[in-house]
Amino acid sequence: MNVELITSEDLKQFKNEMLSEIKRLIGTPQGQSKQWLKSVEVRKLLNISPGTLQNLRLNGTLRFTKIGGMLYYKLADINKLLEGGAL
Repeated sequence: MNVELITSEDLKQFKNEMLSEIKRLIGTPQGQSKQWLKSVEVRKLLNISPGTLQNLRLNGTLRFTKIGGMLYYKLADINKLLEGGAL
């Protein structure tokens, strides 16, 4: 039976490698923008109030996806809205 000792330094190195890999997998690559935006991000981007954003949702001007209690908007849909000049 072959026994290998694991030191605290080995564990620290493993942790750093694991965190780097997780960040790489879930992070947005440099130079690319997000595909989905939260309500706060959309309001800042369009410079509108929460009520205006709600009206855009209710009248079907801006599509959204609800996951849990959060609302998400496709960046492509927001770009189409801006190109159409609806705001």
